[in-house]
Amino acid sequence: MKILTTIKKVVDVELNINVENGTIVEDGLQYVMNAWDENAVEAAVQLKENNKAETTLVSIGGGEDVTKIIRKGFAMGIENAIQIDDASLAGADSSVYAKVLQKVAEKGDYDLIITGKQAQDTDNGQTGIMLAENLGIPCVSNVVAIEPIDDQTIKVSRLGDAGTEIVEMTLPGVVTVSDSINEPRLPQMRSIMMAKKKKIAVMDLGALGTSFDEVGGNAKKSEIVEFMKSESRQAGQKFEGDPAEITAQVVNLLSSEAKVF
Repeated sequence: MKILTTIKKVVDVELNINVENGTIVEDGLQYVMNAWDENAVEAAVQLKENNKAETTLVSIGGGEDVTKIIRKGFAMGIENAIQIDDASLAGADSSVYAKVLQKVAEKGDYDLIITGKQAQDTDNGQTGIMLAENLGIPCVSNVVAIEPIDDQTIKVSRLGDAGTEIVEMTLPGVVTVSDSINEPRLPQMRSIMMAKKKKIAVMDLGALGTSFDEVGGNAKKSEIVEFMKSESRQAGQKFEGDPAEITAQVVNLLSSEAKVF
C-alpha cells in the first residue's frame, strides 16, 4: 500500500496572536505542523509499521518553517517527502491546494491519501474532501480508526451525528482524520538527527507538470478579507457566604441584570 499524507504549516495558536488593521502581526509568530496533520502522519506511520505500507508526505509552501515540519514528519517515521515550493501559491485557498495535491497524487499513484480533518488556522475542513472529488475517488471524513482488510479495501470508523459509523472503502481513497484517532508520537533524538539528513523532493508547479492557471490560481473560491480580535470578556462575579443568601442574590441578579427571567 502506498500512502500519501498531507501536512500544513500553521501559526502556533498556543501563543498570543496580535491583530492590527485587519491583519495578523507577523513579528514574533512561530509556525508548527497543523495538529490534525500530526494525527494523519501518526496514522500513516502506524500503517507502515503494522502493514508494511510505503509512506510519503507532501507540504505546500516555501521557507525554513515548511522544511522544519517536513523533517518532523521524517522523525515521526515517514519515509519520503515532497515540498511544493512555488511563490505563485502564496495566496491560494482550499480549492487551489486541492488541485495542486491532485497533481501530486496522480503523479505518485497512491492507494490511500490521509489528511487532517481541518487546519487549526482556518478550520475550513475542505481540502481533503475537494481533493477526493477532483480525483474521482471515495472519501470518508472525521475518521477515528483505519483497519486494512486486504490490498484493495480498508475499514474505517468515523464520528457521525448519531455515533460511530463503520465504512468499508475500496481503494484508492481519501480519509480525513480526527484528532481522536491517535496520540502522535514524540520523535526520539536519534530519529530527529537522522531526519536532518533525509532528502526532500522540492518541486514548483512546472516540475509538477501544471501551471498557476491550471490549478485555479486565478479563480479562487474563497478569500480571507479580514482578521478580527476576539471580544474580551468581563470578569465574572464570585459569591461567598451563606448558600441561601447567595442563591437569592444570584437569582436577583439573573433577573434584574442578566434579564434571564
